[in-house]
Amino acid sequence: MTDSRIRNIAIVAHVDHGKTTLVDAMLWQSGTFRDNQEVNERVLDSMDLEREKGITIMAKNIAVNYGEVKINIVDTPGHADFGGEVERTLRMVDGIMLLVDAAEGPLPQTRFVLSKALDLSLPAIVVINKIDRHDARPQEVLNEIYDLFIDLDASENQIEFPVVYSIAKLGQCKLNIDEPLSDLRPLFEMICNEIPSPPGETDDTLQILVTNVQFNSYLGPLAVGRIMQGTIHNQENVTLCHLNGSQTKASVTGLYVFDGLEQVEVKEAGPGQIIAISGMSGIGLGESIAEEKSPNPLKPLLVDEPTMSMEFRVNDSPFSGHEGQFVTSRHLRERLFREATGNLAIRIEETDSPDCFLVFGRGELQMAILIEQIRREGYEFSVGMPHVITKSINKKIHEPYELAYIDVNEEYMGLVVQKLGNRKGVMTQMINHGSGRIRLEFQVPSRGLIGYRKEFLTDTKGTGILTHLFHEFRPWVGDITHRTTGALVADRVGKVTGYAVVNLQERGELFVAPTESVYHGMLVGENSRDVDLSVNITKEKKLTNMRASTSDSFEKLVPPIKMSLEESIEFIREDELIEVTPKSLRLRKRNLGKNVQHH
Repeated sequence: MTDSRIRNIAIVAHVDHGKTTLVDAMLWQSGTFRDNQEVNERVLDSMDLEREKGITIMAKNIAVNYGEVKINIVDTPGHADFGGEVERTLRMVDGIMLLVDAAEGPLPQTRFVLSKALDLSLPAIVVINKIDRHDARPQEVLNEIYDLFIDLDASENQIEFPVVYSIAKLGQCKLNIDEPLSDLRPLFEMICNEIPSPPGETDDTLQILVTNVQFNSYLGPLAVGRIMQGTIHNQENVTLCHLNGSQTKASVTGLYVFDGLEQVEVKEAGPGQIIAISGMSGIGLGESIAEEKSPNPLKPLLVDEPTMSMEFRVNDSPFSGHEGQFVTSRHLRERLFREATGNLAIRIEETDSPDCFLVFGRGELQMAILIEQIRREGYEFSVGMPHVITKSINKKIHEPYELAYIDVNEEYMGLVVQKLGNRKGVMTQMINHGSGRIRLEFQVPSRGLIGYRKEFLTDTKGTGILTHLFHEFRPWVGDITHRTTGALVADRVGKVTGYAVVNLQERGELFVAPTESVYHGMLVGENSRDVDLSVNITKEKKLTNMRASTSDSFEKLVPPIKMSLEESIEFIREDELIEVTPKSLRLRKRNLGKNVQHH
């Protein structure tokens, strides 16, 4: 039996192809918002980081009503580093809406998500968005999508997907490229007609797959998931079935369904409903909730394994505790393990040192997001450079390889090919759309991409697009050059002076400006040569030179380079750390007392 009044659909796309904008329009046109209601743009991107970066990080649940049908929509991340989010989202739905940019066509993350959906036999509705772009090529893009489905071994039924053409920012769409645009009703109709109702019997034994755990300051942890079969009642007793095979008892203290952006409390919910339950303390992602007396757990939800690790350490710099609220190893440990309970793609391991933890994840961006989230909560700590995770296969060391997809202007192609070749990358495909831009595909060791993004953006004058996703493990390919420059390292504590800066500028690019505080072992710049250089950046002008105008010096000052967190992660070497506080990012030597070549 199915409930014909419910549709569960995931909206998936590459970064910035417009899925969050489309969902915003669907919310408005379904009457979810009042005409006089003030709503932020990109309503689904509720995290500050999501708004700043313009990407979706965490999967969100919303619901709209179209006639008698309730459509549960789950927005998923569009970046390969958040593949764990995508995996569990797809388990909650009965179909996907695949959104593709009418100019860019299907990009790597489109491929990643689509392959996961096809493996689960989910039907797809294809939405070709941004058809108003001056470089839109909807027919070619449609052919590329067909090729992608065939390449991913889609079934005959899956390849016969329906197509909608849209301009999400205007809330308009049409079913035929030659027709005039209308509102989003054709899209709503298609979802109701093409996406199957959720299966499941109300009288069967209760099975709920937990796909998310949200922390609510009033209700405590909320287990979010889909009812696969059976009915759950508010205030009833249930069994929590854990990944390790153990079972614990719990009581439902609140039962909620999604309505628009809100959670509404209900007395009961049946098969196909996406719900949130309070009182489920101790439940983890991928686990299940079953009836109290004869529990029948679901198969656990597993995700792709991590490919990268980073060291998270207590901050032991001379400035420790000056800017952060949570600074101890206990604070850091609790926060990291809390993250791991709510994020399947993150794994935490303790080390021999109580002040150091290893965090395993899917990529630099995912790590950077985690670091940024934690620092904004008031934590202070330090992190080391990323390391790829290796495996021993047939007694040989293997390392992760990525499929790197690059979109660049024709003039920069040679430089990109050269640079990635130096990093052991091999080009496997080149597509020239005839528009002046080239699509390149590489197979490259994950190590080869660490530290490359900044260089890539410089080489392509900021116009290149680089995306990548995990491919497979291959035999280790030997050394890969990471950074070819040394560092300028402060040799004492104090405040930076304009006089010292002017004299050191010729040595390389500086990271600090006059009046900033520094300490012994802190990286204050990048040396133009390949050795580290110890420098006195706090040096004052001697009194005998006082007659010379200090303003002359300041006129010669070059503004310091202020690296973002992602750039800092890419920059540091094995013997360096990033000091992370709610207010500052500082680069430093791991061993602060170590002497380097002196200037």
